[in-house]
Amino acid sequence: LHARYVLHLLHETRKHLKQLPNISHVSTCYSEEVTVCGDLHGQLDDLFLIFYKNGLPSPSKSYVFNGDFVDRGKQSLEILIVLFTFLLIYPKEVHLNRGNHEDHMVNLRYGFTKEVMQKYKVHGKKILKMIQNVF
Repeated sequence: LHARYVLHLLHETRKHLKQLPNISHVSTCYSEEVTVCGDLHGQLDDLFLIFYKNGLPSPSKSYVFNGDFVDRGKQSLEILIVLFTFLLIYPKEVHLNRGNHEDHMVNLRYGFTKEVMQKYKVHGKKILKMIQNVF
């Protein structure tokens, strides 16, 4: 995805998240299912498998993602793009909780910073700064 669109997505995600409270309350009932996921760690195939088995986020399919979206795997940025897009499309059905890997120092150590800089050589620093702002 071109850096311009990544930056726009990050800007819109940040704007949306700033409107939300620090704590998300997700309620369910017997007829409503919520899928809870955690620790994707840059494994895009795992996210696709979760969607394949449980369905895509929609008004009838809620998800809670419990952080650690990035680092270790090779497709952390793609995971953020997918999750942030679904968050903006279905803000009442997609909930994102920050994990310890959504931190600048952890990203330096475990590979996310390097991944972004390799994929976006010219705009990498700007994208990283905006991602940290979103985190």
